[in-house]
Formats: sequence, C-alpha cells, structure tokens
Amino acid sequence: MAETDALPLWQQLEVLLFIAEEPVGLLQLREQLLPQGPGDAPEPPGYSLAEVEAALETLRLRLADPGYCWQLVAIAGGYQLITKSQFAPLIKQAQLAKDRRRLSRAALEVLAIVAYRQPVTRAEVEHVRGVASDYAIGRLLEKKLIEPAGRADLPGKPLLYQTTTEFLAYFGLNAPTDLPAPSELDPAPETPEAAYSTPIPDGQTPEA
Repeated sequence: MAETDALPLWQQLEVLLFIAEEPVGLLQLREQLLPQGPGDAPEPPGYSLAEVEAALETLRLRLADPGYCWQLVAIAGGYQLITKSQFAPLIKQAQLAKDRRRLSRAALEVLAIVAYRQPVTRAEVEHVRGVASDYAIGRLLEKKLIEPAGRADLPGKPLLYQTTTEFLAYFGLNAPTDLPAPSELDPAPETPEAAYSTPIPDGQTPEA
C-alpha cells in the first residue's frame, strides 16, 4: 500500500487548513496536496477541483459533529478552520491572559493609577509617575483597558480616563470596589502604589 493511501483527501485538507494563517483558495489547496498513486510514478495524477470540493464537504460534515471544536467556513474567497461560537468565552479569556502578560511595567503603573484615582487626567498620571505616559496610555486605550470619561474642568479641558469592563474581566473583578485598598499593597519606594490614592494638594495643578 502506498504511503499516501493511508491519508484520505479530506484529512490532507484538514491538515493544510489547520496550519494556514488565513483563508486558502481551492486552487492553492489542490496544489499543496500529495499526489495520487505510488511515489515513484513518472507523473502521479493530481486531484480534480471537483474532488477537492467534495472532500471539503466531507470535512465540513465531519467537523459539524459536536465532538469537534473546529468548523470549516468559506470566507474571503477561500476556506478556513475556525473555532465554533460556543468556545468564544474561553478564547476571550485566554486572549486576556495573553495580553496581560504583554503589558509593560509602565503600562501596569499607569493602569493602577487610573484604577485608583479615576477619573484622572494624563497630567495627573504623569504627576504621580514623574515621567511622560503618552505611550502607555495609548497602549491601554488600544487594549480597551481604559477609556475617555469626559473632560476635566481645567484649563484646556483635558481628557479624563477611567477603567473599562474589559479591565474588570482582565483582572477577574466584579466592580472597581473589588480592588484591594492601597494600604494592602506593597509600599516599596520603587513602585508607585503608595501614590495611587494620594491626593494632589489643593490649588496645585499637575503639569502636562
């Protein structure tokens, strides 16, 4: 028995689609398939487009079984394997954990300041940190962990920032009140925890 005889066409397609990072067209899939017949044949025959389409339908029906977490979809002129919708919460949770690991120390510091002093302006954040925080704020906005919360009644009407529901999910909180009290945090001088809830003296406006 030839080696390719043990690898059905639908299974070859499943492997090709599994390793693909984007939808794959019918012609491209056919080009990537193992040739039919013995490997030492002069020109082993390939599969027809009709055979590939039939095998894709076989794969689609197999993956429709509740025992599979993947499904085959036709999208953007090609075919792609995607997870079924019921697994969306699990994927979101995994992505949040992944994003959490990617937050820099600076972003975490800014996020903590916003969480404890919200709503807060960029100038107030920088007053606590002592350094410019535009990039970190931009990253947190991009990850939807903070959001604009109106404008402060100060010269220039600077934007105010607050945490989001994504922030709560990110840290497994039900509400901002679930945050630990600042006094429960490590007040080590190299971290800004002790300053998160320290009010700015009356009449003093942080510099932008």
